[in-house]
Amino acid sequence: MFNRLARLSLLIIAPLMLFGCVLTPGKFVSTMSINADRTFNFTYKGEVIALDLGKEFGKGLGGSESKGEADTDDMPSSDAKLLLEDDGKAEVVMADISTKDSKDADIKNVAIAAALSKEYGYRSARYLGKGKFEIDYAVTGTLTHNFTFPFNVDAEAVFPFVVIELRQGNLIRVKAPGFANDTSKSDKAMSGMGSPTASALNGTFTLDTDAEIVSQNNEDGAAKIGVRKSISWKATPLTKDAPTAVLRLAR
Repeated sequence: MFNRLARLSLLIIAPLMLFGCVLTPGKFVSTMSINADRTFNFTYKGEVIALDLGKEFGKGLGGSESKGEADTDDMPSSDAKLLLEDDGKAEVVMADISTKDSKDADIKNVAIAAALSKEYGYRSARYLGKGKFEIDYAVTGTLTHNFTFPFNVDAEAVFPFVVIELRQGNLIRVKAPGFANDTSKSDKAMSGMGSPTASALNGTFTLDTDAEIVSQNNEDGAAKIGVRKSISWKATPLTKDAPTAVLRLAR
């Protein structure tokens, strides 16, 4: 029975493992403003937590960690220092490093911070240690194509916090799967891996628009401020439904 469940979990998780690690929200404030003329701006400010799926999946299956020799260096390696020197916006505050595994993870996360900081929109990407980042992101644009945050090929890390999908008939769908903790689906396969989402999710996501709101899943509805409407969702470990809204644009 265990082998059957393990194989099923692997089928669900394997595509994500190709990216090396998954980013999930911690404590944050995020806003999305969408105008009927297709212009938009999006911000995310707060914590982001990195989960190494390959390593955690092995733990979930009862695998043992490597028992290599302990590395007692307490400072970033020369590789990590070089990454920091290459990009002034990427900062790091290293936690105590007592094992080779933790040191390798910190070096990888410093590389992720450096890669993110080079992407348009990142005002800062700061690695705090122990898998936690501090992110300040803001971007503006026009919705001529889909939008996903975060996504970075160089960092080999992806988990969609917020996605905007363009649809026929001047419709767009805004969905924030990262701002919910739906363990009834594929996350259930990760539940034995210690996913940080369950305990760390704590924030608010606000959608502001002057477009027509076709549908939305906030039971409090939209607040009207002049010609604009605002919907605010609270994200906690108990949030099951991802914030979702469908808007109709002018063109």
